[in-house]
Amino acid sequence: MTLWFVFALMTVAAIFAVLWPLSRSRPAGTGGSEVVVYRDQLAEIDRDMASGIIAAPEAEAARIEISRRLLAAADQSESEGPAKGNLKLRRMAATLALVGLPAIAASFYLTLGSPRLGDFPLAERSRVVDANQPLADLVAQVEAHLEKSPTDGRGWAVLAPVLSRLGRYDDAVRAYRNAITYAGDSADRRADLGEALMGTAGGVVTADAKAEFERAVAQAADNAKANYFLGLAAEQDGRKADAAAIWQGMLAKAPADAPWRPLVQAALVRVGGVAAPALPDGAVAAAKDMSETDRNSMIRGMVDRLATRLKQNGDDVEGWLRLVRAYLVMGERDKAISAQADARQAVAKDAERLRQLNEGLKNLGLDG
Repeated sequence: MTLWFVFALMTVAAIFAVLWPLSRSRPAGTGGSEVVVYRDQLAEIDRDMASGIIAAPEAEAARIEISRRLLAAADQSESEGPAKGNLKLRRMAATLALVGLPAIAASFYLTLGSPRLGDFPLAERSRVVDANQPLADLVAQVEAHLEKSPTDGRGWAVLAPVLSRLGRYDDAVRAYRNAITYAGDSADRRADLGEALMGTAGGVVTADAKAEFERAVAQAADNAKANYFLGLAAEQDGRKADAAAIWQGMLAKAPADAPWRPLVQAALVRVGGVAAPALPDGAVAAAKDMSETDRNSMIRGMVDRLATRLKQNGDDVEGWLRLVRAYLVMGERDKAISAQADARQAVAKDAERLRQLNEGLKNLGLDG
């Protein structure tokens, strides 16, 4: 309340400062009395000259000066009438300052301000998040908050992935479980929990982790992370055919620009699975009714044409990656390695293209 009282006083003072000059009226005009005085002085000069008190030249000089003052006083007297007419204008300006300015200020504050924002005690201000703070300090602040508010599901959901990136997998598992309990269950959270459980086991898909991935798939059959790790679990169990089937199913349903597609394709090659490279939409439609032999022949022709085009124009980084990926999924690793060498030679003079190429090759498992 003290702060609002100070603001009120400041507002009153500001309004008073605006109204005070407008409320002052001009002093009553003195032009009329001055004219009478100057006329008396002219008459007195005439009497003094007639009586010989002053000479004619001095009398003439005094008469000129007094006449000038008389004319100025007469002009001032004539201008007093219009000045009085400004009273109405001053009153309008005062009304605008008294009513309009506070109304305009209030409308701006209600639109742009936060009148319902609660108080922010000084002790809390020292704990405002600083983007320059080390990540560990920020995590510690969130953890301290969650110790006081353990049912804050949103806080657990924010903290859990950060703990995973820091390698604190045991804490991440606890955070994901709390996020599911207090913020709600979802396929993504189940998949993330399974990945954190893998972290605690050094990358092995344990029974607990697999159970979480299965719960994620039960909620969202197309969850990419859960399906990928279920395939990895099959591979780790020695069931390569099952792993290949899972990953082939993912590629069949995935869009051509899915960010995880290179990872799954490389995994599929690793277990000896066979998968066709991504085809244009028109080619996919045409290949639906083909036999396996005809389809493979069509794919081979497309890959050969792509290789020919890249020999003529080697600046297409994405084209090189598609070619290497195609050779890998067709089981022709030697050609994939040869295409990798040709691609690096083609873009060797362009640092940015070379960087993009190396990143793409790394995702395909060819970073050597």
